[in-house]
Amino acid sequence: MSGKKKALVTGVTGQDGAYLCQLLLSQGYEVHGLVRRSASADVIDSRLRWLNIVSDIQVHDGNLTDISGLIRVVREVEPDEVYNLAAQSFVKSSWQQPLLTGNVTGLGAVNMLEAVRLEAADARFYQASSSEMYGAIQSPIQNENTPFYPRSPYAAAKLYAHSMTVNYRESFGMHASSGILFNHESPLRGIEFVTRKITDGVARIKLGLQHKIALGNLDATRDWGHARDYVRAMWLMLQQEKADDYVVATGRTTSVRDFCRLAFDHVGLNFEDHVVVDPRFFRPAEVDVLLGDPSKAREKLGWESECPLEQLVSEMVEADLERIGNRTGR
Repeated sequence: MSGKKKALVTGVTGQDGAYLCQLLLSQGYEVHGLVRRSASADVIDSRLRWLNIVSDIQVHDGNLTDISGLIRVVREVEPDEVYNLAAQSFVKSSWQQPLLTGNVTGLGAVNMLEAVRLEAADARFYQASSSEMYGAIQSPIQNENTPFYPRSPYAAAKLYAHSMTVNYRESFGMHASSGILFNHESPLRGIEFVTRKITDGVARIKLGLQHKIALGNLDATRDWGHARDYVRAMWLMLQQEKADDYVVATGRTTSVRDFCRLAFDHVGLNFEDHVVVDPRFFRPAEVDVLLGDPSKAREKLGWESECPLEQLVSEMVEADLERIGNRTGR
């Protein structure tokens, strides 16, 4: 029997899952990942391969919508820590798939909580909550006490999962914490997200493969940090004696327009020559501004964001130049 701490991570093949696994392995954990089988099985572990850790993780078939499977996996793994990162996490798609989003992002989190309560009640549980829950913001800077006002099916589902995590903590005494994470990006971000759409487009334009990027609301502003920093906050939450909820953010807000400017500046181009606004990419209900106050995480966890936005953007553009260059020979 291994004397290592055991962690079970859902959403293990996503951006956050990959960076979290890298961190846990560096801390000496035995890492188990829950993987939903899909038609894209040949590319599903691409982020873990990018970080060169795919062979270090023990993978289990499972789906957040199947509680019997979750119970089986938790029983087999006997985890010390459970990180629930899996979700239908693309906000735009949640309007087209509201029931799927509710089932996976909302009810799926409760299925995971229930499986842990039944099979590993002493395990520490992390729920990936989202700044999107603030939605139509009730305060110019959002902290743990700011009221929520979700503006998308995704945000509503995340709020249900968040509330149920609090409920399981208070009802059953579970060590269940939520991280209210503001936007966090990296070279491993999915191509459907605006930041990666921008950096991928910049790389293609620089390499002569396209000329324009079509985007939606350039005036929307977000508090953007690096996913590698943010997974460290997740881990720190589960090292605390008492479970709690924490805002994880940089405390700096930047518009989509300025993100574009930084990305194009990195390759010596003027973004205004290449970015066009397309109404198709506007959301049915926009969240105009999100800006987090990470004071509690700084004071109680000793956490703060270390990667400045300029460095993050440069890292993402360079990674996309490398990816596309390798594929196209440019």
